[in-house]
Amino acid sequence: QVQLVQSGGGLVQPGGSLRLSCAVSGRTSSTNIMAWFRQAPGQERRFVAGISRAFANSYSADVKGRFTISRDNAKNTLYLQMDNMKPEDTAVYYCAARASTIAPVTTVYDYWGQGTQVIVSS
Repeated sequence: QVQLVQSGGGLVQPGGSLRLSCAVSGRTSSTNIMAWFRQAPGQERRFVAGISRAFANSYSADVKGRFTISRDNAKNTLYLQMDNMKPEDTAVYYCAARASTIAPVTTVYDYWGQGTQVIVSS
C-alpha cells in the first residue's frame, strides 16, 4: 500500500512563492514516477509537472520556467517550488504516483495525495 501525504500551500500574493511537499510511504517501486496536478474550480484536473526516480522531468507549458519539481529519494518526498506565481495558478494541487513513465493524464496514476489549496491573490 502506498500513501501520499501533502503539506504546504496557502495564500500568496501575485509574484510570490510557495513550496508544496508530498511525503510518500509504502512500496517505493510503485512511485518511480511522481507528478503534480492541479484543479481549478469548475475545471478538470490538469498536469503540472512530473519527475522520474532518475530525475527526468516534464512540465506543462503554463508553468515551465516558474515552477520546479524535485524529489528526495532518500526522504521519499516530492516537492513543487512555485515562483512568480499568478492568479491563474489558484487551484487545489494534488501529488500523484505511478510505477513507470511520466504521463500528463490523471487516469494512469495509481496513487493520489489528499490535495492542498493554493490561492494567489492580492
